[in-house]
Amino acid sequence: MGDETRNVPQLELEAVIGFNGHVPFGLRLHPNRKHLIYPLGSIIILKRIEDGKQEFLHGHSNNVSCISVSKSGSYIASGQVNFMGFKAAVIIWNYAERTIHAQLLLHKAKVEAVAFSPSDKYLVSLGGKDDGSIIVWNVETKQAICGSPASAYGAGHCFTVEYSNTNDNIFASAGSGTLRVWELDLANRKIWPTECRTGKLNRTVKCIEISEEDQYMFCGTTSGDIMKINMKMRLLISCGPVKEKYNQGVSVVKVQVQLEKGVTSIVFSEEGEQLFIGTEGAQMYRLSFEDFHVELISTSHRSGVKDIAIPFATSELFATCSEEDIRLWLVGKPKELLRITVPNMTCNSLDFMIDGHSIISAWSDGKIRVFGPESGKLMLIINNAHTMGVTAIAGTRDCKRIVSGGGEGQVRVWELLPYGHRLLEIMKEHKAAVSCVKIKSNDKECVTASSDGVCIIWDLVRFVSLQRMIANTLFRTVCYHPDEHQIITSGTDRKVTYWDVCDGSSIRDLEGSQSGAINGMHITQDGSHFVTGGDDKQVKVWDFILGDITHVGVPHGASISCTRICSNNCILVSASADGGIWRWKFPHPPSSY
Repeated sequence: MGDETRNVPQLELEAVIGFNGHVPFGLRLHPNRKHLIYPLGSIIILKRIEDGKQEFLHGHSNNVSCISVSKSGSYIASGQVNFMGFKAAVIIWNYAERTIHAQLLLHKAKVEAVAFSPSDKYLVSLGGKDDGSIIVWNVETKQAICGSPASAYGAGHCFTVEYSNTNDNIFASAGSGTLRVWELDLANRKIWPTECRTGKLNRTVKCIEISEEDQYMFCGTTSGDIMKINMKMRLLISCGPVKEKYNQGVSVVKVQVQLEKGVTSIVFSEEGEQLFIGTEGAQMYRLSFEDFHVELISTSHRSGVKDIAIPFATSELFATCSEEDIRLWLVGKPKELLRITVPNMTCNSLDFMIDGHSIISAWSDGKIRVFGPESGKLMLIINNAHTMGVTAIAGTRDCKRIVSGGGEGQVRVWELLPYGHRLLEIMKEHKAAVSCVKIKSNDKECVTASSDGVCIIWDLVRFVSLQRMIANTLFRTVCYHPDEHQIITSGTDRKVTYWDVCDGSSIRDLEGSQSGAINGMHITQDGSHFVTGGDDKQVKVWDFILGDITHVGVPHGASISCTRICSNNCILVSASADGGIWRWKFPHPPSSY
């Protein structure tokens, strides 16, 4: 945390919804069978199976790309991605203490896979395409023992590594046209590879599973078949199934069941009575072998959350939008109540009409869609609402009009009719995409923020601009103070700025973040506090009059994209670019400011 938040009280975190299902083998079960372990952005979540209680491991600077748990359960290892030219860290965590045991920095740009030796003595790590090396580490001394290029000259990229179950000196690696068994020569600090003999068979292997006694190695391939290798002889025994291949390729070897999106993780409970499954769709399932019943235990967005909406006068549910869908969540569980899907489109913004009878939404295909909040039924569609996608939306309090902003910079006002809609006006002063729309309580004015560095207050009766606020920033969000004499803005300049509505003058600047843009901001119904979140990954609650931070939340795993406070000051919801949704207890009851 930054110096300005070091001694600030912590927000009380109530729940986190999110799972990065794209990470191969990203869902792990601790050997004590008490915790599911999985990544979300740059953090690792330990979720207690019994009651769902969550703990967080913070240490990575960018998204976690791989994860492994040692056989004893004493350690967790995780690797990350990083920008070109920078080292990508491997972190070994002490499970019992929830602390960093070692931070290992040799790989470039990305760590592809990690695996522990059977006695927890060694860790092997595999670099990504821009690195291409395998390194063996001593867990106790936290030092590299040796390393080697992962693939032979002329072979393709290596995707995975897997350690022997009985021998600390044997592990395997595989990838595109490469399949090797390695032996560690500790005395000479070398690792020696032996190519597995597969004849004319050329496959891209994405995963390896080694039998308990290290007799066989099973390799899942992108062509949909499974190679069986004799570990001792380094020899291909069979390759199948041939007649009925898995048409999406095999990325996890153990079981195949019909689930939403591709399976990326499978872990057995130690008793073998059930298994846990993670998918690309960021879903988690529990499968019981007694009756082969598949139970959906967790759902989340598989890509960044664009917006949050909370119905007026309630703190029982909220909605989020992302790529392809809108989801409604029940606060108490947290549980997904409803999913509204529009394939191949992204929902950029959404809002509940104040009467609670409809959800209005802005989509990347230039359409405005209105849905029923209980049924998810499409009630109205406005085609060609904006030529470069609808980027912001808001509804009036009388529920008769919608104000939308587009990627081309236009602001449009729509009248909702009993059997359709009508375009009332197009306002064309912005020069870039409109990022936020907020409507005054009397429905006669609105304010729009744009990445052109201008906020404009519009008259919604005469459809003219009343005031312009200009700053050297890309505005991301704007809020009316409830007394409506001031607005507050934020953007890429890292500042929260108070503006006078009457003359458009800047009243006050607050240093909102020490690093990165402020992407989300929302103010309480009484105007006493507001909340911000942005690229520094921190949720901050501010006193509006004093301009001080009153509370701060533990960092998200990625940049925060939006924040919302319910109208009765009970809950605060924040969401981020990794698809994570964080629900906090809001620390300030309503006041009479």
